[in-house]
Amino acid sequence: MRRKPGALVPLERAILELAAARGGGPFHGFELAKALANASRSRTLTAHGTLYKALARLAEQGLLENEWEDPDTALREGRPRRRLYRLTGAGARRIAEEQRHTPEPRPRAALA
Repeated sequence: MRRKPGALVPLERAILELAAARGGGPFHGFELAKALANASRSRTLTAHGTLYKALARLAEQGLLENEWEDPDTALREGRPRRRLYRLTGAGARRIAEEQRHTPEPRPRAALA
């Protein structure tokens, strides 16, 4: 599937929507994968390769920013460091624009 330059694929849009709903971040990838699964009521997580590629594309477009968390925090909690993501102002404007231009879904006619 080819996409138009600058167009968001559904996963990228879902990431931006969840980030906006959280007030802009910060969040990490595994936390995001769980939130996406909960939002879609799926029992499976989005494949990490797919998720992290989408996060990287959003960061390249300036819609998210990322940084490694403080190593001392991870050490205190006895786990590896996480890369933390935050919604940028451009990302907040983009998802607001996407939501404004998406028509409300029509109610489906009941089947007889």
